[in-house]
Amino acid sequence: MALLVGCGKAPAPAKAATPQAAVAVRTPAHAPRSQRGEGHPYELADTQVWDVPDPVSGRRYQVFVALPRGYAENPQRRYPVLYATDGDYAFALVKQIARRLNGEGPAIEDFILVGLSYAVGEEPMPSRRRDYTPTPEDGPTAAPVATHGQSAAYIRYLREQVLPFVANHYRTDEQRRLYLGHSYGGLLGTDILLSSPEMFSGYILGSPSYWYGEHAMVAQEKTFAATHRDLPAQVYMYVGEYEQVRYHQTYDMVIDTQNMARALRARGYPSLHLTLEVLNDEDHLSIGPRGITHGLKVLLGSKAADRSER
Repeated sequence: MALLVGCGKAPAPAKAATPQAAVAVRTPAHAPRSQRGEGHPYELADTQVWDVPDPVSGRRYQVFVALPRGYAENPQRRYPVLYATDGDYAFALVKQIARRLNGEGPAIEDFILVGLSYAVGEEPMPSRRRDYTPTPEDGPTAAPVATHGQSAAYIRYLREQVLPFVANHYRTDEQRRLYLGHSYGGLLGTDILLSSPEMFSGYILGSPSYWYGEHAMVAQEKTFAATHRDLPAQVYMYVGEYEQVRYHQTYDMVIDTQNMARALRARGYPSLHLTLEVLNDEDHLSIGPRGITHGLKVLLGSKAADRSER
């Protein structure tokens, strides 16, 4: 769970690797050497791991793919596809939550799950600080010698490499590409929503780090609104009631999330469907499983199309 924290110390970033061709290779999931033991590794059933490198940065990333039940038996069927950031944490969690939700009959639609890895060979926090944040961070919470602010490059990588790769290898419904992100991942999702909204039709934005960059997303929301009259997306936001100044001395993430939801609703975008929940008795580290469960029900539940704004 500590991987979802927005701040922390980090070592100096590694020197960028030499660019390489964008050749996807199926490969075992990367695990840090310190996590390897003498026994056999635990493997999730019905999952696949692929290398999908970024030819521009030269970094190597992986995608983790879980296919729904009956995928092979229904060759004509296409499925919604959910892309989850912080894949090392979120992939197994989302897979099992979806399985449990449909344990006694269909509660949500079957979907293809894609977990997005950190850069292979890097520790999680330096990778996500760099890839998930929109601007350099020089404030009091910035980790020494940490690299921030390269989300535009990472969004380009997702758009040009990952999305086409998944669409070419699996029967995805490209009109129903969905996004899931927590903390910095929620920040990145908002960045995509307000810069490249065509990439995804639905978003689960959990405990977004809207404090980041002196509230950089507030300015981006205003910039987007100045040139757009609609925002076709279904958005589910969640935040824990304990993510506020009373319990956290630096940020009030509840108010920040409420303010973003209020600003988006005030624009009157006819095709935007926005749900916000402040979940009781949850903090930044505990809220993920519950928020994801609610988000899957909103975006993929049998009544998703009939839900009204809250």
